[in-house]
Amino acid sequence: MDILAEVLDRVRLGGTLLFRFELSHPWSLALPERPYALFHYLSHGAATLTLEPGLKLCLTKGDFVVVTRGDPHLIYSDCQAKPLPIMDLDRDSGQLSSIRHGGSTEPLSKMICGYFAMSQPSRGNLMELLPPVLLLKPTADRDWLGLILERMASEAALERPGQRVALSRLTEVLFVEVLRSWIKSLRPGEGGWLGAMADPHIGPALQLIHERPDQPWTLRDLGHRVGLGRSVFSARFTKLVGQSMYSYLVARRMAEAAFLLESSDEGIARIATRVGYETAAAFSKLFHRHYGVSPGRYRSVRRSDGGQRQAGVVGEEVAD
Repeated sequence: MDILAEVLDRVRLGGTLLFRFELSHPWSLALPERPYALFHYLSHGAATLTLEPGLKLCLTKGDFVVVTRGDPHLIYSDCQAKPLPIMDLDRDSGQLSSIRHGGSTEPLSKMICGYFAMSQPSRGNLMELLPPVLLLKPTADRDWLGLILERMASEAALERPGQRVALSRLTEVLFVEVLRSWIKSLRPGEGGWLGAMADPHIGPALQLIHERPDQPWTLRDLGHRVGLGRSVFSARFTKLVGQSMYSYLVARRMAEAAFLLESSDEGIARIATRVGYETAAAFSKLFHRHYGVSPGRYRSVRRSDGGQRQAGVVGEEVAD
């Protein structure tokens, strides 16, 4: 099983390009807080990105940066320049807006901005595993980045049939490539389960949990399957994944249950069995503790708003 493919296949990933900027020094842009991840690709020039509290990144040509939590931030060539507020982030149009801003002097900077949005059960959001700011520097094997973004910009430049679908699919490809590049850069112990997938022992253990969440896995069982003793396996799992094996197993079971509640008509007792619980009562109690609502209530609410929810709505909390 490709764990990352399985997770991405079960979330509603959306997004598109928003702006193409041509910026003459001195310039400054202010982006407000949003409920989704904003990304910026600096195709020419240099800039500084600042994010509260006190985080500052110096960007150069070819840098791609994702503000994964949608925190408010500034991007500028001169910190003394008056920021231009960029407020038109939630428009429904798929067309790319071109903005020229700044003074009249060199250097000229060019930047493409857009967003990633992910709608899925409110617990275990993939974005939570990413750092608040994810920076990818240009490398010899990263030509795909500029190519995808330029193709997206070309698609967004003119209104054509199927444009929204094309941009959504290109955004998915872009997000997967960004994730791959980030995972490749991780050191041991970074990135939660995304980073732990590459470990020769913990990676196979994660795969077993994802393939058979219904199994009554124990530390001894999983450790034996991947060639480690119970204590060594437990310590290694917690260190690399960032939570105990049992906590991860419960989260995996709850995520599977949530998916089945949304996507199937199976009864709650049957779903309980499929995710490893002998009784519907035991399952329902744990599900309520995890999501804050009963399985039946979760199903009805998620289905009632599933057809209305747009890709720009991220990780919506289910309220009783």
